[in-house]
Amino acid sequence: MLEDEPRIARLLELLAERSAKLEWKSTSVSAGGCVEKSFAWPGPPEDNIMICVHRGAEVRGERFHRQDFFFLDFAYSGDYSALSDKSDNVVTVRENECYIGQPFSGYALVPHDGGVVVGVLIQKEAFFKTFLPSLAADTSLFRFFLGPQTNEYSDEFMHLRFGDPRRVRTLIEMMVEEYAEPHEDTQAVLQPLALALLMLAARCRRSSAPAPADETPAGKIIRYMSEHAGAATLKGIAAHFSYHPNYVSGLLRRATGRTFSEMLLEQRMRRAASLLKSTRLPVEDVALMLGYANSSNFYKAFREYYGKSPREYMKDA
Repeated sequence: MLEDEPRIARLLELLAERSAKLEWKSTSVSAGGCVEKSFAWPGPPEDNIMICVHRGAEVRGERFHRQDFFFLDFAYSGDYSALSDKSDNVVTVRENECYIGQPFSGYALVPHDGGVVVGVLIQKEAFFKTFLPSLAADTSLFRFFLGPQTNEYSDEFMHLRFGDPRRVRTLIEMMVEEYAEPHEDTQAVLQPLALALLMLAARCRRSSAPAPADETPAGKIIRYMSEHAGAATLKGIAAHFSYHPNYVSGLLRRATGRTFSEMLLEQRMRRAASLLKSTRLPVEDVALMLGYANSSNFYKAFREYYGKSPREYMKDA
């Protein structure tokens, strides 16, 4: 890898120069009783992914703002500060750590002297269609990424510390190389790289938030169901925990007073409602995300649960 360092350094410098020349168009938005700036997508509308590089000298005076896209800022070299939520809330992101922000969340990037930050920007609708289906199994991530859509003033963020950053750095460098020297299929190449990066971030988040030490067997099963709502089956859960399916059914009924099927349906329908209300995903895509191979079965289950069809629900949302 050492022989590639001069090349990576050159490409980082190239992208930093390009990023410094980007035209960041902004609009005034109301947030928490005051007016703030919100940045629009700074790249070509046909691009779903952008790679920006920020160096300390270029963005020293960045203002606190909001934006209409998802982003991941990775501290490639040195540390940086992130002004998050409110302008007096400073998060220090160390080398090889990252900060993930949602659409509309408040932010300002302040690289330290000599620091290099690589930003991965993802258009909002592309994120929901391409990346969310692979990340939605994790309940906390599902809520994090949909939060800004159900609460326009959501100010959540992720600050992740990678125990072993080598894979993350490799993905970042591959994305830098591809974006700095683009080809006709660059966006197609960036998509799986960005997904792999987000999957590693999801793994890091899960490992940093272990289950409670005093969690009951029923609690473990319920949490597992929630994390795998799109693919959970009674037999599969029983096998995962080395229980008999009848034992799992009885355990859940005693703990909650409901059957496995009732609980799984509730989890799926709640997710379905969030997706229909918060994204522009087709109903068929939502059905597939929730484990319905046949969309007609999803339509039937949704109507029975909410008393209206998915399309009627979207109109009323």
